[in-house]
Order: sequence, then structure tokens, then C-alpha cells
Amino acid sequence: MANTKSAKKRIRQNSRRRVRNARIRTRARSSVRTARQAIEGTDKVAGEAAVKSAIQELDRAAAKGVLHRNNAARRKGRLQKRLAQMKSTAK
Repeated sequence: MANTKSAKKRIRQNSRRRVRNARIRTRARSSVRTARQAIEGTDKVAGEAAVKSAIQELDRAAAKGVLHRNNAARRKGRLQKRLAQMKSTAK
């Protein structure tokens, strides 16, 4: 258990940040999952909209420091690659 005043404050800060980070991370993961499901469907417009939304969530998470920027970039690239494959096969 923390003994000093500053250590107790750090515990309070960390618990608040953990909740905030979990909320942001969950939103990003959910939007990526939704985008993948939309890409697997046949509707190109819905797939593009879902990917755009997922990219925004990933950028937001990276900007807030919840995800590393390279991690977010890798996830965005993979989504865009899937979207491009879906577009090319749907022609």
C-alpha cells in the first residue's frame, strides 16, 4: 500500500486514467470489428463508411496516447487493404 501523499495521488490518477483508456480502447476495437463485418458484407458504401469511422476512432486513440501511433497505422492499413480487396472482388 502507498505510504506517501504523492503515491496515493498517483494511485488515484492511474485508476482514473485506466478507466478512460479502457473506454477509448473499447471504442476503437468495436469500430474496427464493425468495419470488418461491414467489409465482409456486400454493401460497398456501408463498408467504406465503417472503415472511415474506424480510422477516426484509431486516430483518436493514438492522439490520446492509448494506442501507439504505429499500432494505429498498422490497423488502419490492414482495414484499408481488406476494403480494397472487397472492392476489387465486388466489381
